[in-house]
Amino acid sequence: MSKAGEYIRKILSFFASNLLGTLVDTGVLWLCSTYLFHNYAGQYLLSPFISFECAVLVNFVCSYFFIWKDRISQYSWRSFFRHYGGYNLSCTGVFLFKMLLLLGIERLSGWNVVICNLAALCLSGVLNFVMGELVVFRKKKKTRDAGTE
Repeated sequence: MSKAGEYIRKILSFFASNLLGTLVDTGVLWLCSTYLFHNYAGQYLLSPFISFECAVLVNFVCSYFFIWKDRISQYSWRSFFRHYGGYNLSCTGVFLFKMLLLLGIERLSGWNVVICNLAALCLSGVLNFVMGELVVFRKKKKTRDAGTE
């Protein structure tokens, strides 16, 4: 497969896996904001945080085992959790960006939290792919053999 074809496959796979993550995020958000929390902070701050962490785990598993599998040199628990830590940190930054968008959209439009969240997810998803591609699962630089310099 050409480099461009591989990149397009990666983008499409990423956004397909994020559809699954979005379903998890939206479902957990709806459950939390409908049945667990009935005040503003619970619905617009705590519920999105809980749903975010559930979606991060789903998206990371897809990224680690399918999307960027060619960049994992050795599958082990250590590798899994090392990558997961970086992925979660990256996603936390994107989450903060998403929350600013969600709250801004809610303030400007007055829409329901689930609709605001979906709109914010569309915009933050692009940033999330860039972080995965360039930071969390970045290509390792090839090192020269010690005796060939």
